[in-house]
Amino acid sequence: MKRALFLIPLLLFLGLAGYLGFGLTRDASVLPSTLIDKPVPAFDLPPLLPDGKGLKTADLGGEVSLVNIFASWCVPCRAEHAIWVKVTAAEKLPIYGINWKDKRDPATAWLKELGNPYEGIGFDPDNKAGVEWGVYGVPETYVIDRNGRVRFKYVGPVFEETLNSTILPLVRKLRGES
Repeated sequence: MKRALFLIPLLLFLGLAGYLGFGLTRDASVLPSTLIDKPVPAFDLPPLLPDGKGLKTADLGGEVSLVNIFASWCVPCRAEHAIWVKVTAAEKLPIYGINWKDKRDPATAWLKELGNPYEGIGFDPDNKAGVEWGVYGVPETYVIDRNGRVRFKYVGPVFEETLNSTILPLVRKLRGES
């Protein structure tokens, strides 16, 4: 009986180690989304830029597009921003932005400094649309098909590897190009 008592801590340790070890093997950028293969949520955001276009549900349909959720205070958003500027120059792929939990002046200055790759930018300082989209944090990027359905969600900054190995192949497939 005394020997069995000594085995309890060992078994607890092994169980906990196995559980944590499994967690370390999972890709943190792959977070489940209830939106996958469902229509874009209903939302209508005012424009971030005074002379720009806002963003609403009706804007996301008719062609394959991306929705990038960003904020001026987000360091990873800054890191990925050059990718979106490059994509709009090289690809005929509309990218829409949702400026999330941000202030208008810093966000406007940020876009002026780094360039504006977005067809339209919805301003969401109070996270109203973010709740509908199920935003965990920024940056997040969604691929939307021509029927206005969410087909893919990527959490974290998009770099060349992810863009070329995952996002653009899916966009081409949805367009019927491959």
